[in-house]
Amino acid sequence: MIVLYNDLFGFYDFEAHNPDIDFSDNGTDDADNLSEVNDSADGSVTVNKNGRYIHCITIIGQIEGHYSLPANTKATKYEHIIPRLVAVEENPDISGLLVILNTVGGDIEAGLAMAELISGMKKPTVSLVLGGSHSIGIPLAVSADKSFIVPTASMTVHPVRMNGLILGVPQTLVYLKKMEERVVDFIVRNSSVSGERFRRLMLNNNELVSDFGTVLNGEQAVKEGLIDSVGGLSDALETLYDFSNSSVEVSEQ
Repeated sequence: MIVLYNDLFGFYDFEAHNPDIDFSDNGTDDADNLSEVNDSADGSVTVNKNGRYIHCITIIGQIEGHYSLPANTKATKYEHIIPRLVAVEENPDISGLLVILNTVGGDIEAGLAMAELISGMKKPTVSLVLGGSHSIGIPLAVSADKSFIVPTASMTVHPVRMNGLILGVPQTLVYLKKMEERVVDFIVRNSSVSGERFRRLMLNNNELVSDFGTVLNGEQAVKEGLIDSVGGLSDALETLYDFSNSSVEVSEQ
């Protein structure tokens, strides 16, 4: 598994990008372990503060599903993110995960798959919404242990939609309803918003020009209970370091 992962994604030169860290032989394979979860090509990075290594991944553009998007489309590929999340969870040198989002949404099943993995991690996780985290980006934003959003960011809540050819039969509506319930259930389980309130935001017909839904800015997203706090990068990192320090203290007792 490790060999296949390295063949696909290559190695990130962690030592070259972090000259202040001593990777001399001390009986451990820290440098080798960290290299398994670092790859500059997909916008991820591992940072160190007082011996605590935090891995950061970015979810940007459109979330790609089972079909490839055009080459000129900014996209996050779930087949890249999923093995990286597994590597972070299993790497003993990584203390926590920071997820930075600026996404328009995309494939529901791919987005939910990544969100479920993040919410199921034992290591501390923090999310930060920059720009926007729309549609299926909402489950990804709420999947972390603690979520932040900058004041200028926004989140668009709207009903589930389908692209391409669909059958105009009652079964199609049943399928859409079930898919929508999966999304709503995950958001309710991982945030403070109620299912009733979220559906009201989702079916609002007084705000968007050609669609149902609601656009929330940073403070509104916090007020509605979708996001925990308004904050920036320093707030997210400080919280993550506090979480990682607390987990270390508990494990040492």
